[in-house]
Amino acid sequence: MKILITGGAGFIGSNLCEYFVNKGYDVTCLDNLSTGFMHNIEPLLENDKFHFIKGDIRDLATCREAVKGCDAVLQQAALGSVPRSINDPITTNSTNIDGFLNMLVASRDEGVKRFVYAASSSTYGDSKELPKIEHNIGRPLSPYAITKFVNELYANVFSDLYGMQTIGLRYFNVFGRRQDPNGAYAAVIPLWVKALIRHESPFINGDGSYSRDFTYIDNVIQANELAMTTSREDLLERAKLYNMNLPANAPIDMVFNVAYGGNTTLLQLFSCLRENLSQFDPEIANVEPVFRDNRAGDIPHSQASILKAQKILGYHPQFDALTGFRHACEWYWNNMR
Repeated sequence: MKILITGGAGFIGSNLCEYFVNKGYDVTCLDNLSTGFMHNIEPLLENDKFHFIKGDIRDLATCREAVKGCDAVLQQAALGSVPRSINDPITTNSTNIDGFLNMLVASRDEGVKRFVYAASSSTYGDSKELPKIEHNIGRPLSPYAITKFVNELYANVFSDLYGMQTIGLRYFNVFGRRQDPNGAYAAVIPLWVKALIRHESPFINGDGSYSRDFTYIDNVIQANELAMTTSREDLLERAKLYNMNLPANAPIDMVFNVAYGGNTTLLQLFSCLRENLSQFDPEIANVEPVFRDNRAGDIPHSQASILKAQKILGYHPQFDALTGFRHACEWYWNNMR
């Protein structure tokens, strides 16, 4: 099976590339290296099953080249970060919407069998319902959230009009090995880990009571594999278990939460990271956080219902947040200092 992974030199993408190459897939990686890094995929370059294309999904010709002969696409390429999208909505829009549409068109024209794409929990916006259920979303609170919702709308239309099999995976605060700790838009876990290793005080936005459903990278890999490989017939049959009675000729256009289904406050996160890292360096136990104002566009709480993914995809995440924090801290300690 030949697959294309866009954004394959990034955090999630490089983990997917590594996993599927090791399973014997023929993997093409497309990345413009704006937020991805060659060192993430360097060990794969000598493998005959791995092919790297440096290019941008905003260029349709590049998308057509990358998708040639592919059976499936794992669309991970995007500009993440709510603050980045607030500071630069135009670039976020062009990458996440124009680029996404280019990949859909190229995949449609190439006859790709399954198009799996990275959706986002930010789509739930101002919805206060907990846990978050796929069919009940709120009003988007940032340009980034708008772009990820538009991705779902485009996928739905391409499924209805052209018969494409599209599956969106709404990621909830993914973390783990190779998540970049540097730059103005680094995610909270690698950013705090970097500060703690340096004996510096991390910043906590607000009073620390905001909570997230932190999701370890290996759970995300499992979800992508299931989304890519579960047959059309099985998807439709299992949908009945979730009270979705779809006809046998129904287009495949599904969206799933990808999370563990847990809930960790920022204060709990800080304590866990500090405790794990202090096992390597006891002085880290003395570091205290600094509190500052909440960020614009942040939602107070986010927790996923994963029932739909369990019933239809057979998704059963193996790593809870605490286990993931431990693995992540060990990886950063061994690789980041």
